[in-house]
Amino acid sequence: MGRAFEFRKARKMKRWSAMAKAFTRIGKDIVMAVKEGGPDPDSNSRLRAVIQNAKSVNMPKDNIERAIKRASDKSLGEYKEVLFEGYAPHGIAILIETATDNNNRTVANIRSYFNKCNGNLGTSGSVEFMFDHTCNFRIAADGIDPEELELELIDYGAEEVFEDEDGILIYGPFESFGTIQSYLEENNHEILSSGFERIPQVTKKLTPEQAEEVEKLLEKIEEDEDVQNVYHSMDESSCEA
Repeated sequence: MGRAFEFRKARKMKRWSAMAKAFTRIGKDIVMAVKEGGPDPDSNSRLRAVIQNAKSVNMPKDNIERAIKRASDKSLGEYKEVLFEGYAPHGIAILIETATDNNNRTVANIRSYFNKCNGNLGTSGSVEFMFDHTCNFRIAADGIDPEELELELIDYGAEEVFEDEDGILIYGPFESFGTIQSYLEENNHEILSSGFERIPQVTKKLTPEQAEEVEKLLEKIEEDEDVQNVYHSMDESSCEA
């Protein structure tokens, strides 16, 4: 198995762990998708993907439709996607994806978390190059052979295909999202969820005590309402007692 498999395995229990937080994140994703490509999912591939993700975390249909209608209101403010980069204690690189309608507030909050937890907020480009920006899709297994599917998808940019108890996962470069999505839809594969992740190229093993310091910073960041995703270069096994 490759790095995407190990990354997904380590993050499985952490991502979308709090349902209220998940709904907030998806609500912002819907707003940004509608603002970018309109309210019709048939002609807006990004919105189509967000709706799939909403269903995967059991977001009620009424909530989804309400969010789309709200996003179509021209008086609604714009959310801007902003990436923050920095270092936690012990040289752990951190990437933070945010969606904010008030950048000054978000910058001040993120900076305060780093300062309070002995980290350093970096400049643009300071750690982003240490992570591979990937896209991913989860599809229903339905008797599909992952190895055969991987051979079919290589020409569309897929780099890693594997099966777990929830279906088949497909990983590829960020820029291959559209071509992989089109292939899956055209071949009637049921897409359960999709999205983007940043996988660290190298991870660092810490002692449990050091990992606890890093976790303190990560928790503060993840609790912020403007934060969509947080990625880091700490070896997840560092957190095991």
